[in-house]
Amino acid sequence: MQPIRLIRGFLTVGVWTLASRVLGFARDIIIAATLGTGPVAEAFLVAFALPNMFRRFFAEGAFNMAFVPMFSKKIEAGEDAEGFAREAFAGLGTVLIVFTLAAQVAMPVLVLAMASGFVDDQRFDLAVLYGRITFPYVLFISLAALLSGVLNSVNRFVAAAAAPVLLNILLVGSMLVAGWRGWPVGDALVWMVPVAGVAQLALVWVSAARAGFRMRLQRPRWTPEMRRLVVIAGPAALAGGVMQVNLLVGRQVASFFEGAVAWLSYADRLYQLPLGVIGIAIGVVLLPDLSRRLRADDTEGGRHAFNRAAEMALTLTVPAALAFLAVPAALVSVLFERGQFDASDTQATAIALAVYGAGLPAFVLQKVLQPLYFAREDTTTPFRYALVGLTVNAVVAIGLAPVLGFVAAAIGTTLAGWTMAVLLWRGSRAMGPAAMPDDRFRRRVWRILAASVGMAVVLGLVARAGAPLLESDAWRYGALALLVTLGMGVYYLLGTRMGAFALSDIRGAVRR
Repeated sequence: MQPIRLIRGFLTVGVWTLASRVLGFARDIIIAATLGTGPVAEAFLVAFALPNMFRRFFAEGAFNMAFVPMFSKKIEAGEDAEGFAREAFAGLGTVLIVFTLAAQVAMPVLVLAMASGFVDDQRFDLAVLYGRITFPYVLFISLAALLSGVLNSVNRFVAAAAAPVLLNILLVGSMLVAGWRGWPVGDALVWMVPVAGVAQLALVWVSAARAGFRMRLQRPRWTPEMRRLVVIAGPAALAGGVMQVNLLVGRQVASFFEGAVAWLSYADRLYQLPLGVIGIAIGVVLLPDLSRRLRADDTEGGRHAFNRAAEMALTLTVPAALAFLAVPAALVSVLFERGQFDASDTQATAIALAVYGAGLPAFVLQKVLQPLYFAREDTTTPFRYALVGLTVNAVVAIGLAPVLGFVAAAIGTTLAGWTMAVLLWRGSRAMGPAAMPDDRFRRRVWRILAASVGMAVVLGLVARAGAPLLESDAWRYGALALLVTLGMGVYYLLGTRMGAFALSDIRGAVRR
């Protein structure tokens, strides 16, 4: 893939992910307005987190990180990539069917592991019921993630990136219909989750077939290639498990503070916007590209791709992080404060958002650095680093909770993210020139930071001066839009004057 095609891939995935995240905002705004931070909202958020947690464990985390490099190298070598994909699809599907059935029986234990603070509370029984309804989603979305890996490996990014849009369209639609018909919103949400999973799987299934990879139901076989895939995926699965334990620690801490599960979830939605649009887009495109370059012994091309991905990640992420630190309350109040979501909820969510924002560059850098390891089929090293991050998170979140309350969970997550990013960066030094920063990256990284700091200062001053407008029901939406536009303009002017970035590459990619 030429550099311009790499950037086009980033943009394609990023634009569709942006659409998904915007619809996700609409979903969460409606949830916040109708359910607030009450028991139904918290029960749904925990129940919906369960299949998503295991999805990251089985699909995007463990299985795909092992599958994509092997599949990409088979394509590069002209081997039977389609047969390999079919065997992987059958094996993953079989494991997930058994796992989903077992989870139905063990759902009270899973909810207890997620939120033991719900025990002896109406939230617990409700979360168990909702969890049993939503959990089959993990089967459909994990198989969809595997097919997305197939599509990404052959540079077909649209369907895989557009699939999450379906989820949010259907969930938003279910809430609107429920409100119109007078049905319970929580019930409408949980029943629509598995339906959305089927729709997402159907979309990528059809797209993969059109790309020449026709999946069909078949008996799983324990072949030498499947054995190698499992051996490689094993450490990645453990690493994925460690990362999910990090999430469990945060939710466990939050479950002991009424409303905190919802506060952290809404803050998570905001910082996940740039993380999804930038970090996930870059990681999705970079992994198959690096895998093919390694197969072709293209060291210089791999180094260029890695550096441009890291550069783009920081160019777009650092200003977002500093904006979350500078004006978190303005963002949360305008987006969420209505209906059952009041000013005290805004205050708590804003604190969590600022803490998460401080870790945003680390979370995105992980998405850039991990493909360096996975492309080399090294899943053991990231697992060891994940264990260190888990230790940091648990010590900070649990240790500081009695002093700082629910915000200790966000602090633990952020510090664990930076720990993981630093370890991945240091570990990549042993990979040789392909993983080394080039002169252009070193020259621009400090200028990106300086331009972002300047933007954050301006945002903070303007937000303070314009507080009455941001708090006014009549003017707050326009005021926030102007604030965001001002921040973008200031960052652009400072960045271009300082030489922090050039938009010519992105313009060229858009034109092409």
